[in-house]
Amino acid sequence: MKILKFGGKSLANGIGLQNVIDIISNKVKKSEKIAVVVSARDNTTNILEELLEKSKQGYDISKEWEEFKNYQINGQLDIDYSNEFTLLEHLFQGVKLVEDYSSKIKDLVLAHGELLAIKLISKLLVDKGVNAIAIDSRKIFITDSNFGFARIIDDLSQDATTSIFKNLAANSVPIVSGFIAQSENGETTTLGRNGSNYSASLLAKYLQAEEVESYTHIDGIFTANPDLVPEAKIIRNLNFQEAGELAEFGASVLHTKTILPLIEKNIPLRILNIFHPYEPGTLISTENKQKGVKTITVQNNVSIISIVGKGFLGKKGIDGRIFKNLSDYNINVGVVSQGSSETGVDFLISKKDADLAVKILKKEFALDFYEKDVSSITARKDVSVITIIGQDIDGFTSSFKALSQNNIHILLINNTMNGRNISLVLENKDIPKAVNVIHEHIFGIAKKINIAVFGKGTVGSSFINQVLKAKHKILIKQGINLNIFGVANSKKLLLNSNGIDTNWEEEFSDKTNTHKANNKIIESKDAIKDIIEFSKTNNMVNLVAIDNTANDQIINKYEELICNGFNLISSNKKSNTSSYNSYKQLRQTLKKYNKKYLYETNVGAGLPLIDTIKLLHSSGENITRIRGVFSGSLSYLFNRFSSENQKFDSILVDAIKLGFTEPDAREDLCGNDVARKLLILARELDLKNELKEVKVHNLIPESLREIPLDDFLNNMSEMNDIYNKLKDNQKPNHVLRYIGDLSGDLQEEKGDLSVKLISVPKNSSLGQLKNSDSIFEIYTQSYGENPIVIQGAGAGAEVTARGVFGDLLRIADM
Repeated sequence: MKILKFGGKSLANGIGLQNVIDIISNKVKKSEKIAVVVSARDNTTNILEELLEKSKQGYDISKEWEEFKNYQINGQLDIDYSNEFTLLEHLFQGVKLVEDYSSKIKDLVLAHGELLAIKLISKLLVDKGVNAIAIDSRKIFITDSNFGFARIIDDLSQDATTSIFKNLAANSVPIVSGFIAQSENGETTTLGRNGSNYSASLLAKYLQAEEVESYTHIDGIFTANPDLVPEAKIIRNLNFQEAGELAEFGASVLHTKTILPLIEKNIPLRILNIFHPYEPGTLISTENKQKGVKTITVQNNVSIISIVGKGFLGKKGIDGRIFKNLSDYNINVGVVSQGSSETGVDFLISKKDADLAVKILKKEFALDFYEKDVSSITARKDVSVITIIGQDIDGFTSSFKALSQNNIHILLINNTMNGRNISLVLENKDIPKAVNVIHEHIFGIAKKINIAVFGKGTVGSSFINQVLKAKHKILIKQGINLNIFGVANSKKLLLNSNGIDTNWEEEFSDKTNTHKANNKIIESKDAIKDIIEFSKTNNMVNLVAIDNTANDQIINKYEELICNGFNLISSNKKSNTSSYNSYKQLRQTLKKYNKKYLYETNVGAGLPLIDTIKLLHSSGENITRIRGVFSGSLSYLFNRFSSENQKFDSILVDAIKLGFTEPDAREDLCGNDVARKLLILARELDLKNELKEVKVHNLIPESLREIPLDDFLNNMSEMNDIYNKLKDNQKPNHVLRYIGDLSGDLQEEKGDLSVKLISVPKNSSLGQLKNSDSIFEIYTQSYGENPIVIQGAGAGAEVTARGVFGDLLRIADM
């Protein structure tokens, strides 16, 4: 014989209830011998409890009562529920009159959820030709009189069950109510939490069944709650010890008392999904000997009790006083943490017991309060427990690091005696993110980097397309899943928690709102706020925000992104060249929240300049000077002008047409861009310079600086005489170069920063520069007169985007 158990959600009106009837009917057709245990249907138990409480408070429950009855009847007008409904009405009326109810009355009311269920299920089965017989489990399960959590009297229940079942017809299908029983005095009792599953296990034990099939609304037991972790995997096999640990640490589909009767008789338990009944589910038995199964469970509805006092120091018996007093009130204690300084103790209890526990302990330690040995006893109720089952502390290092990187703070930690289970107490708000972080590390799931991109101009678009093109190769080779979940411009936001694809630009510009199922386009006045909210709603971890704009509004919200768990990457120079106080404040925030901020492209596009300078400086190398051609646009301009017999303005026109300059070339010619880059390098050396302290040679004649763009473009020839004279007045074999120069005593608080046009020998490193390349000379004490030279493409959307991509991979690998 098999015992089939159906949970409340499985029995809800509609497809669930129909599936239950079909499963039972199909097994009967196959001549399988079965008995069925059912819970109260859907939310029935909770509704009965609410009606009871409202009656106690004197409310009119007539409307809710009618809704309740209609749901239970479910269109089956030929089923006689009159006895059950009449008794419930009398009970509610009595409770309303006396304005109170006992645990005994509550058990009697709640029992009707299962009693109504067996009537309906058996009638529906009979209508399908199944010889179903409703069995009130009060006839077979005998308990003590501990209402609400009655304890089974095993020998009496065994005898009653055997007696009832041996008299059933051979072809009958018993439909047994779960959760409820009867005391030796004939009073209705209930078996407490998970009571229907417990009923099924007891029935299997007494009838020596071959297996229990427990049907729920999930496919089995997973490596984590799939509602929290979409990547969670089903566990096909568990042994009873592992299942017991799962039950102990909060797995919703298991409870310790459910497993014990099955262990006694070595009866396997299979967890199945009512909506996918032909899937194998999870099998729990003694046959499964595999080790190392790891599962993540979450216990909600807990509280931390904290007792703090200097009087604990060296005093014996404190723990005994705490636990004895709580035990006297049947309050169980979970994770315990006691500081090495012995000035306090923290422990977990059920949230429902928190206020009572504080009251009990304040009474016990009243004298200690008076003598100021105890300073406070408090309850913290906004916490939950994550337990990693099968994980030892030595193998948890990477998960600890990842939790810290994601701004998740552990309040308490506990490692069980066998060393195979780790429990972490966290704030409720951190639980979804923490479970995802731990699951990713424990189960070797590809590390997902969730990326929000601000700016979809030439650099932003190039970067996104580079990532999408390389995404699969990086996933295979490095085990990193680069997931761009958000793209924002100044007006709109494209969101997809599973990541955008190669059609993202078409989706972004689509005005018909006929987007792919997972894509979401919104008009956004505050893209950063919307991105943060979306990341929280979708429990995203390993967050990276990428700023490919030149927007002041975004840099002003960098700290908001950091505080909400984002690392930063930026091709936008403005943050690093704002006031020195703002610069330092941002670094303090990064340190506080353990976040990274990378900006290699701020100076040398895709060249490894900032990383090199950081490495030299942090290793103690004395950098004495940095100079070079910082602008690819101006490099192109002066490389051609120095080597060709062309007018200055004609080469400038070519540079504009090729996209080497901004649309208004004066933004390049004024020297501010080079000044910003130079200041960024100075600050990498811990210099405290401000942007206004950079001496800048503006290449634009004053007469052309403030006029409209069209007028400037029409009058650029005015610059020809100026630069022809500079070119002609050089020494032989010299060329013009527009450079940034950081010099002075760089061990002091500030350096000398200048941006200027100079003449250098053709055969020098600066003089040999070609095309639009940038070049940087780094002079150090160790290298003397021979600088470290870094040279390469210093401009272009593709090159800059590749540099941003490099920063992303650095963060992904941290």
